[in-house]
Amino acid sequence: MDAANRSDFYIGLALAVSSTIFIGGSFILKKKGLLRLAKKGSTRAGQGGYAYLKEWLWWSGLILMGIGEAANFAAYAFAPATLVTPLGALSVLVSAVLSSYFLSERLNIHGKVGCLLCIFGSTVMVLHAPKEEEVASLTAMAEKLKDPGFIAFAVCIVVSSLALIFFVAPRYGQKNVLVYILICSVIGSLSVSCVKGLGIGIKELFAGKAVLKEPLFWALLICLVICISIQISYLNKALDIFNTSIVTPIYYVFFTTSVMACSAILFKEWLQMSADGAAGTVSGFLTIIIGIFLLHAFKDINFKMDSLPLFLHLGSQNRTWNQPYIALPNDERTTLIDESKLTKKRNAKSFFPESSDKKSNGTFIT
Repeated sequence: MDAANRSDFYIGLALAVSSTIFIGGSFILKKKGLLRLAKKGSTRAGQGGYAYLKEWLWWSGLILMGIGEAANFAAYAFAPATLVTPLGALSVLVSAVLSSYFLSERLNIHGKVGCLLCIFGSTVMVLHAPKEEEVASLTAMAEKLKDPGFIAFAVCIVVSSLALIFFVAPRYGQKNVLVYILICSVIGSLSVSCVKGLGIGIKELFAGKAVLKEPLFWALLICLVICISIQISYLNKALDIFNTSIVTPIYYVFFTTSVMACSAILFKEWLQMSADGAAGTVSGFLTIIIGIFLLHAFKDINFKMDSLPLFLHLGSQNRTWNQPYIALPNDERTTLIDESKLTKKRNAKSFFPESSDKKSNGTFIT
């Protein structure tokens, strides 16, 4: 990798990391602004009131989010999408850590382990992600878009999205969390490609080239607006129906996987990677997935390190390792199994308070 490519890579990496910090911090500022309004008796956002528009903390969070999104947009112009997209998980980590300090929200042991796994997975991905760019101009981008493999991929994305929107979503969207998330994810892979092309075009514009005269630049802009509108619409539907702790990790997994697949087909970044580099990138991505899952799926469980010895002690009461094996009749064996299950349920209820989420038809809803 030459000096120019190395410089672009580190610029893109710095922009991607700073984007996660800005976006993660913006959630805290907006949440603190809404909490201040609640103390004053004002109506919160989303409940029919507009008092939050007068809260300077809310506006500060909105501006900070705008800066973060701009930095993320710029990162695609310098670094490969295979690197930039997975690092978006760090915004969840930043938000969780800052919430524990500034919003007095307790981060349990599952969340702390999840944060460490996110950091570890992100580090592994940075070390093994492709460093060189295949596309450096809109002309090269146009040649990539003409590739038969990408055309076939884009047609499959559009057809599958239309089928999900018009046939599957009306029937199963309210029942299955995967329907709306799949729509957001597959459309998101195209939106990231548009962002990548626009970022390269803006980079050329600052270099003095007549990019605004290129039809491809405006075509990418129109496609980006359409894709983002669909993403936001169906992501909001998923968040309105299903629990955030379920939607967030699933959406991250499907969205990032779709983007990495699209990037591999369009930019062919993986062809220049060695076997250990590809394995490291996939391993880092899977590690981030596990971290995000632990951070969200168990956030309502009040489990701390102090309660671990007592929990293990209760679990050991039901063990029979030191007792000799005695065959029992089927009816007595069934009775003992039922009693054991009942005891475990009682112990679990005494140490793990029930979540505020309600279970309905196999899915958690708020």
